[in-house]
Amino acid sequence: MSGMAAVEPIALEPVDALTITTLVDNLTDLLLVDEGPAVRPKIGSGPRVPATALEGGEAFDALRAEHGFAALVTFSLSGREHRVLFDTGISPDGLVENMRRLELSPHDIEAIVLSHGHFDHVGGMQGLIRELGTGELPVFLHPEAWNRRRIAIPGREPVQIASPSRNALEGAGFEIAERREPSFLLDGALLVTGEVDRTTTFEQGLAPSHQACRDGEWQPDQLVLDDQALVANVRGKGLVVLTGCGHAGVINTLHYVTKVAGGERLHAVVGGFHLSGPRFEPLIGPTCDAFAELSPDYLVPTHCTGWRATHALAARFPDAFLQNSVGTRFEFEAAAVSGGRPRPAG
Repeated sequence: MSGMAAVEPIALEPVDALTITTLVDNLTDLLLVDEGPAVRPKIGSGPRVPATALEGGEAFDALRAEHGFAALVTFSLSGREHRVLFDTGISPDGLVENMRRLELSPHDIEAIVLSHGHFDHVGGMQGLIRELGTGELPVFLHPEAWNRRRIAIPGREPVQIASPSRNALEGAGFEIAERREPSFLLDGALLVTGEVDRTTTFEQGLAPSHQACRDGEWQPDQLVLDDQALVANVRGKGLVVLTGCGHAGVINTLHYVTKVAGGERLHAVVGGFHLSGPRFEPLIGPTCDAFAELSPDYLVPTHCTGWRATHALAARFPDAFLQNSVGTRFEFEAAAVSGGRPRPAG
């Protein structure tokens, strides 16, 4: 348990349409085809670069995959469109370069949400600073996202994990909004969960070798309390939940989201589920069982979910599973309206 106080249910303003565009992920695949709400980049789309070794003298300036995650969340409400960036990937330039290749502008972003402070989710802030210059863009994060962290495996030299720099972000003009509690964005249309209650019996967090420096001392940091998700309510369809790594436990996160959002049904879950490696692969079965009970319409595992977990989810939920790749857009639209009331799609 995280020991948080009870949270009163929050009513999210339903949106008319929601698109999640994957800007950074571990996988790129030009051969994937459109499938349901998943719209893929078309072969031949995007910019070219000079290549004198090729006939015609140019090559595709292809989207790049890297171990990290970032997504652009676009939604429509009351005739207006809004854009929020969720995480920034691992490298300084991967995010902004993929945005350029997708003909998306960082200048259209209205807010940034960081799921947690790990290097593979905050590294792209460097490129954003270069592209945006000094501005007043708000950055939403949990207070513990600033923590210095490391991996300290016995018998090995500790590996430092880069975290965001408050001085650098404030110096670049970003407005820092740090909260442990749930918070609204953009007229109540998006919800940042804040710190997630830990309620399942099987999601126990990272190994003790994951450490944070607190009060000048390195301490085990298994819970990663800064891990948070982003949530929208698509009119007549239900909640769409976007996770970064799901260090809080993806099922813990979904239980918390449905509690905070007043029991709304789950329409889609997109993001990292952190089920890779020997510590987490035993959780694949219980996680699949919990997904069966929660019954979201769509499951989109990304980033740190892992090969075995991704294949297990695809086999267990063939109608809900959607494969992710860099550049894919997941387009979720409101239910059709009949007689003035929403009508769920068949």
